[in-house]
Amino acid sequence: MDAIEVEGLKRRYAGPVRAGRRAGAAEGGFEAVRDISFSVREGEIFALLGTNGAGKTSTVEVLEGLARPSAGTVRVLGLDPFGERALVRPRTGVMLQEGGFPSELTVAETAAMWAGVTSDARPPGEALELVGLGGRTGVRVKQLSGGERRRLDLALALIGRPEVLFLDEPTTGMDPEGRRDTADLVRGLRAEGTTVLLTTHYLEEAEQLADRLAIMQAGRIVASGTPDQVVAQRPSRITFRLPAGVAPERLPLSVPAAADGRSVTVKTHELQPALTDLLLWARENGVALEGLQARSASLEEAFLEIAQAGNRPGHGDERAVMEVPA
Repeated sequence: MDAIEVEGLKRRYAGPVRAGRRAGAAEGGFEAVRDISFSVREGEIFALLGTNGAGKTSTVEVLEGLARPSAGTVRVLGLDPFGERALVRPRTGVMLQEGGFPSELTVAETAAMWAGVTSDARPPGEALELVGLGGRTGVRVKQLSGGERRRLDLALALIGRPEVLFLDEPTTGMDPEGRRDTADLVRGLRAEGTTVLLTTHYLEEAEQLADRLAIMQAGRIVASGTPDQVVAQRPSRITFRLPAGVAPERLPLSVPAAADGRSVTVKTHELQPALTDLLLWARENGVALEGLQARSASLEEAFLEIAQAGNRPGHGDERAVMEVPA
């Protein structure tokens, strides 16, 4: 069953119409989200990725019930998060990019205040222990580090025992230990049945955490699927340097290579056969491949390739969309 359903979502911001408007501009304003559809299953971690301005926050704000869609339908737990906000809000947790809590309150006072206006709240101390702030309860919010403030934001998002949890850049400002602890906590929530939708600029974090993901560009979803499915659309890479006097043209025909002087890069969707052919050729011809490296594609490479394609002239409404079946 789907905890989140998005069908044909558009979100437009009102504004003056200007000549020569860029892709995404619409008559009477700017269209930040341009007819997207996706779903998130119950108990799933779903990552929504994209460069700044891609439309992630505009999408998440609609899902959180903070804004009405300009077109399309959105359902969270089967309900309209804007029109039926009073029913949806007690069942969801929201971690915004900025919490904006009173700086003079202590950590414990802030958690107690939040629990006081939350239905079926966890004990504030329990929520703070979950995020590693149990030893910082007497510290004022203004004295917390950036990473500790993010931990406090997360604790307050968890106080209501949410069925659906929205995490907007949850680990920004955290040190590596904080990011690891947060990832472990999110996995634990999923194991308990919580549905998590997160946005993040840490692509390794998304690759490790997400069951499925979608990449947005200029208000559209341009790639979706499991991390492995999205990455599999990009070629693996073999790099090395040829010895002086060995021309790239001597490489085996089965290895499609691009050379810049002695440096050679091979891009292939069949890494093992290409690497095998290359190594056999090198042995048979007594060629030493200096600095030989072979690696599969990563989510970061896929993401950057999509972002770069979106920034090229001529890539607007006509941009190719890659949909990978889940």
